[in-house]
Amino acid sequence: MRAHVDGTDGMTALRARGLTKRYGWNDSLVRAVDAIDLDVPPGQTLAIMGPSGCGKSTLLHLLGGLQRATSGELWVAGQRIDTMSERRLAKLRRHQIGLVFQSFHLMDELTAVENVEMAALLAGTAPRQARRRALHLLDQVGLADRAAHLPSELSGGQRQRVAIARALSNEPHLVLADEPTGNLDTAATLDVLRLFEEMRLAGQTLVVVTHDARIAAIADRVISMRDGAFADDSMFADSYAH
Repeated sequence: MRAHVDGTDGMTALRARGLTKRYGWNDSLVRAVDAIDLDVPPGQTLAIMGPSGCGKSTLLHLLGGLQRATSGELWVAGQRIDTMSERRLAKLRRHQIGLVFQSFHLMDELTAVENVEMAALLAGTAPRQARRRALHLLDQVGLADRAAHLPSELSGGQRQRVAIARALSNEPHLVLADEPTGNLDTAATLDVLRLFEEMRLAGQTLVVVTHDARIAAIADRVISMRDGAFADDSMFADSYAH
């Protein structure tokens, strides 16, 4: 049995206050994210679940600075980002945030290892070090033998694993993942779960939007969303299930 814990230790990797995203006007107004407050301490794995259209992906995009909130305040690694210029925000993402998208966003002309090392190179990592880490991450997600393959030569599940490895290549403090196991079979999902465990042990913070109960089972905390707001918040203190 997992014990309930109090996560209010004053230390946060991610903090949101009144975070809101609205679309439309008057009768057509949609509150995609509705006045959310959130504190995520360093090293926590948070799973956000809920039905399609409840605002999960929009929330993740707000947390990563990919969309601007209509109102509210947002801090990442102690820096307020909702008021940042686009240039400063892009720099913070390169160094502090890893992003995993549902649609991969791999560069078609680059091999798997070149796609993975790109984020580290953009963050200023030396080429030899970036290549070493990229190869290590591809090995961790079970794709060491596909390092020289182009995305067009990989299956959907393999491309997703390359995208996950790429998100980790600059050793970000915060990783935001949108349905990271949605295109994976059971064996590949287990590779990703093991990688998430290593991240947790290394003190990285992970926020995952998911429908996958296997992700929820290994998370420290699970939040359910409904209609743009948090409907339930369960926090646990325990090691990952194996």
